[in-house]
Amino acid sequence: MGYVYLYTGDSKGKTTSALGLVVRALGHKKKVLLIQFMKEYPDTGECLFTYPNYEIKQFGNGCNIRKLNEFNIDDIVKASEGLSYAMNRTLSTKPDLLILDEINLAVAIGLLPEELVINTINNLRRSYPSLNIVLTGRYATKGLIDIADFANEVIEIKSPLNINCICDEGIQY
Repeated sequence: MGYVYLYTGDSKGKTTSALGLVVRALGHKKKVLLIQFMKEYPDTGECLFTYPNYEIKQFGNGCNIRKLNEFNIDDIVKASEGLSYAMNRTLSTKPDLLILDEINLAVAIGLLPEELVINTINNLRRSYPSLNIVLTGRYATKGLIDIADFANEVIEIKSPLNINCICDEGIQY
């Protein structure tokens, strides 16, 4: 039986937590599909990484969207393409683990309708009951939290000032 895992919160570490599950799944010869919403950064470690049974695809314009109304129609189109790709690719390749990175934020700011995402997840679960799905991103909505079997909040206890300016290659990207 597959589960839905949700990682949310204002601190760093949500995508990193999901990537830990990628390593575990691949170590057990499982198939992984990682879809990143709102991201277009081909130089991140997860994009540079290659391994049998691992696929990553980004659907974003490379901008850092964190607030409502700070996006345009291209961002909505990319997010919609990402959700469609996730559904179609999952049904055709049957991964054991599907990660929808930053989907919580995409829903929260209005790039994707919550109901559409919930329906997509429910359809995937019905079609492929052993699929494990991971949802990451800030501001998870109540609806997304409700459909998750596990929901975790990443809380910052401490970080250096200006952490967004301090990015260590191979660690934070």
